[in-house]
Amino acid sequence: MLSLASGYGNFAVPEVALAAADEALCPVRQHGQPLPVSPVAGLPELREALAYRYRQRGATSVTAEQVVVTAGTKAGLFALLSEMLRPGDDVLLPTPNWFGFYDLVRRAGGALRPLPLSAADNYALTPETLRAALTQATRLLIISNPNNPTGRVYSRAEWTAIVAVTAEFPDLWVLSDEIYEGISFGAEPVPTLLALPGPHERHVVVSGFSKSLALAGWGVGCLVAPPALAQAVSARIFSTGLAVPVPAQMAALAATQHAEAIGAALCAQLQPTRQLLLDGLAALPGARAVAAPEGTYYVFADFTRFLAPGLPALEASATLVRQLAAAGVEVVDGATCGAPGFLRLSYAVAEADLRRALAIIGSVVGV
Repeated sequence: MLSLASGYGNFAVPEVALAAADEALCPVRQHGQPLPVSPVAGLPELREALAYRYRQRGATSVTAEQVVVTAGTKAGLFALLSEMLRPGDDVLLPTPNWFGFYDLVRRAGGALRPLPLSAADNYALTPETLRAALTQATRLLIISNPNNPTGRVYSRAEWTAIVAVTAEFPDLWVLSDEIYEGISFGAEPVPTLLALPGPHERHVVVSGFSKSLALAGWGVGCLVAPPALAQAVSARIFSTGLAVPVPAQMAALAATQHAEAIGAALCAQLQPTRQLLLDGLAALPGARAVAAPEGTYYVFADFTRFLAPGLPALEASATLVRQLAAAGVEVVDGATCGAPGFLRLSYAVAEADLRRALAIIGSVVGV
C-alpha cells in the first residue's frame, strides 16, 4: 500500500537535534544519574528560545512566561481548549480544516460551527464573510495558517483584515494553528497571529515540532497564550499529564535555534515531489488550473468530477477513497475536512512512491 495520507513527512531527524538529545542522556548513560524532570511548563531555556523566535517574527512583546511546552500539539490543544471553553460555547472554524479540531472541540465541551470557504477563490476569508458568521455568543475562532489540508497561507494583510473584525468582539478568542509555518513556498514568510495587535489580549497560537522541524515522534508541542491562560494550562497539565521528557525538549531547543536552516532544507527536499504531484494532477482528465498551495506538504485536489453520479456527496467521496485504497493508494477523504470530493494528498514521500501512486490514481479515474 502506498500512502499519501500520512500527516508526517519522510524527513530525517536534524543532526543538531539528535546531538542535543544524546548530550542530555550522557549523564544517565555514563554516570548512572537519574533523568532530570522538567518543570511542567517546559525547560526555561526552551521557553525563552521559543519566545525569542516569535519576537524575531514580529511578535515583539512575547515573553517566556506565555510559552507552555506540551506533550505533543494535540495534548496542548486539548488542555488549552478545556481551559478556554465553557459547555456549549460556539466555536467558529473556517473549513476545509484539519479533521482533528472537530473531536477536540467536542471533548472540551464546545460546539463547533463550520464556516465553509471556497476553492473557487482560493479559500479567501474576507472581512465581510467573517463578520457575517460571528455572533456575540461566539467564544473562539480557529484558523490554521498554513492551512491543513488546503496549503493556503493567509498573508499579513489578510490577517490584519481578519483581526480588525475580531477586535469588534471583545469576548472572542482567536486561535492560530501555526504548526506548518516553516513549510512555505511563498515569497514572504508565514506571518504569526502574535505579531498582530490584540486589543483584548485574546490571541493564542499553537504549534509543534513534528512538521516544520522534522521531529515527528518526539512528542513535543507548544502554545503561546496570555500569561494567566498559560498558567491555567500549565496547572491543568500538572494535574492531568506530565512534562515533556528532557531529552526531547533539548532536541526541540536545538531545532528551534536552527529553525530557519531546518525549514529551508525541508522545503528544498520537498520541491521536486511538490512539482511532480502538481504536474500529475494537472495531467488528469478535466483538470482545472488551480493555485499551487503555498504551505504545508499537501495538495488538496478537486476530484468531484470523478464521483459516482446519483450518490450523496459524502457517500460518493468515501466510495472514491475506498476505490483508491483497493487499488493500492491511501489518501485523506476531503469530507473529513469539510469538503467531500476533494482529496488531501501528501508529497512528503519518496519520489518513486509518488510516481507509482499517481499512476494508480490515473488508472482508477480513467486515464
